Amino acid sequence: MMTSLKLLSVDPSDRGSQRCRLGPGLMTALGFSVGSPVLVSLPGGSCLCIAWPRPDLAEGFLQVDMKCCSPYLLRHSPSRLTLDPEQVTLVPCPKLKGMTISVVVQSVEFKRNTSPRFVHELVKDMLKGAFVHKEHVINMEDFDMDIRYVVIKNIYPDSNTAGLVTSKTNVEIADIQTVRHFKSHLQGQVTVPLGGLEEVCTSLREMLQLPLLYPGTLGSLGVSCHKGVLLVGPPGVGKTQLVRKVVGEVGASLVVVRGPEVNCFQTLSTVSPIYQWIGMFQVVRSRPGESEEMLRGVFNQACAAAEEGPCVLFLEELDSLFPRRSSSSAPENRLVAQLLTLMDGVDRSDRFLVIGATNRPDSLDPALRRPGRFDREVIIGPPTLRQRAAILSVLCEKMPVCSSVDLMELAQRTTGYVGSDLGALCREAAMHAMRENAKGSGEQTVALKHFLVALKLVRPSCLRSSLGRTDLAPVAWEQIGGLDDIKLKLRQSIEWPLMYPEAFSRLGLCRPRGVLLYGPPGCAKTTLVRAAASASNCTFLSVSGADLYSPYVGDSEKALSQLFRQARACAPCVLFLDEIDSVIGSRCNGQAPSSVQTRLLSVLLNEMDGVGLKTLERMGTPKILQVEGAEENQTAEQMSSQDVCNKDVMVVAATNRPDCLDSALLRPGRLDHILYVPPPDQQARLAILKVCTKSMPVAPDVCLDELVAETDLYSGADLENLCKEAALLALEENMEASSIKHVHFLQSLKKTKPSLTVQQIQTYQIASCKKM
Repeated sequence: MMTSLKLLSVDPSDRGSQRCRLGPGLMTALGFSVGSPVLVSLPGGSCLCIAWPRPDLAEGFLQVDMKCCSPYLLRHSPSRLTLDPEQVTLVPCPKLKGMTISVVVQSVEFKRNTSPRFVHELVKDMLKGAFVHKEHVINMEDFDMDIRYVVIKNIYPDSNTAGLVTSKTNVEIADIQTVRHFKSHLQGQVTVPLGGLEEVCTSLREMLQLPLLYPGTLGSLGVSCHKGVLLVGPPGVGKTQLVRKVVGEVGASLVVVRGPEVNCFQTLSTVSPIYQWIGMFQVVRSRPGESEEMLRGVFNQACAAAEEGPCVLFLEELDSLFPRRSSSSAPENRLVAQLLTLMDGVDRSDRFLVIGATNRPDSLDPALRRPGRFDREVIIGPPTLRQRAAILSVLCEKMPVCSSVDLMELAQRTTGYVGSDLGALCREAAMHAMRENAKGSGEQTVALKHFLVALKLVRPSCLRSSLGRTDLAPVAWEQIGGLDDIKLKLRQSIEWPLMYPEAFSRLGLCRPRGVLLYGPPGCAKTTLVRAAASASNCTFLSVSGADLYSPYVGDSEKALSQLFRQARACAPCVLFLDEIDSVIGSRCNGQAPSSVQTRLLSVLLNEMDGVGLKTLERMGTPKILQVEGAEENQTAEQMSSQDVCNKDVMVVAATNRPDCLDSALLRPGRLDHILYVPPPDQQARLAILKVCTKSMPVAPDVCLDELVAETDLYSGADLENLCKEAALLALEENMEASSIKHVHFLQSLKKTKPSLTVQQIQTYQIASCKKM
């Protein structure tokens, strides 16, 4: 028997004959006779044909007529393949008693003007004598008629998968559809997997299926179908890909409208490899009336497609096409009015739905967001921990990722990343692995170190234009001497909800809203916050008065609200307000009610209470998975608990003037934990000196205990400055010095004086007793 068969293109004389040309020797070896039905397995599907000898009797070649083949082979005709003889098998094909089919015609005019009985008789006559296979497509293009394809849905008896159609076979036509709708549905079956959007995808699919596939069902109940659906979400979260995926699953045609498109109309061959028919329109034109005329043409095109089957009109970047109407922009006002008129004129019985996508819902005209136009709004928030893990799993599925890479750990490190950010992260990690292994000959794999390098280069897109500082130099707890009680309380507030989410969820606990650190200057308040943010892998935002204050009335409050929106998009997030007394003061200190600090205080209180939460920031619909009966394992439950515990923003403030803060800010529910950071005592000063001298070449004669006794009223910053001054004195004495001696520290003590006073410390202690 031949070891391989070379697939050749079919001979023109065999088109439509359903013949499979083989060498006579191979036919004998396989036990085929002339006219035997055989199934040829090909990449992406199979083809049912009848065995026939080659006219030249050559062996090692195979020619197949694709008259009855899998739907995938209609779009991807195989060529230049080498097949194994075992891929050609004999199939029993008894005479069929009946079958259910779907007829595909060339145009909607033929479907509308031709009676179903005539189509039935014509198709039955055309199929007579053909071998058919269940879920295969019969190509009728060789008949040169308006009937182009026949889809075999079911055959009877059910015990067989293939059979022969005779004059006695009962043929039942399930539906008649056009070529355009059939190919769009065919292309939509190949969709790109989207991780983390299963809940929103299920909700959107339900909205599309009811009005598009079952319009009569809702009408019989006296309920009208949805006219429009509005997708709301930040950039890069996957709104466009979600629409393409769901529309393809439903089997609807898709018309896409984009404002900045250069070409007026494009077809699939130049637009997208996913859909057979996509209309791409540029709506905005320069001359008066052209934009409205173009929009009317788009709706007419979509309505014409709805006559052939379900159709979806997708309006991308809806806020740029149809913004809020104003008195100064007449073209946009006319375009919005035209859209409202067209949406009101859509027949609710039509299988036609309008989907709009925007990341700025507040910029839309309010008339668009009422029932009867965009009836439903689907919110796609930034991905949670569980959704980020699902997205990374999909992205890394086809990448040579090392088995030691923990996607869950990577998902915890990517707080605030949307789908496009995670895609860029994986791409950058792969590029770094390629550059590293460019000179090596071994197998290239993407390891965790490559992802860690990529994390430094790819930052969350929501923070690229954020206020304040987002870069955080990592600080470990070990780098801070003493303050063990303060460290423990900060860990309870920030780290514990991340490390033990199931324990917090079990006891009904949630992380505190805010923490206030107060104490004398130089006692490591800012360093403590940086260490807490570094240890918990939280997003870190630091803001000062210079970032908020503006000479224009209302800009400061707007900037603070924007800062909280960005922090909520990256939750869990630590929002650090350093020197909060200079940003937000007290209303009891004689400030005018309309002062900037008073207005900022009001905004801060509202944001911390949750009043400022926007619709755009809300997450998806968690009840869908429960309705479908999906079971979650222990890891999924832990991730769900973690999402619940860490959905808020942790506000951490630091000040050395707690008496200047408003009492409304210091109550539980806002700044829950008020922690006094005291000056270091003897034990703390010893720990600080050990940390400061850890990287210094200290001589054996240096006695840290003696230095501790001489450094009363020294803060942590003073002790660090003391060590630096001692090192400089050693260099001043000898530039070739290799160690720092005790005498240098004694000289440094004479030059550096403590920054704290007894009266200052007593003031903080009194304030601490009042707080307690």
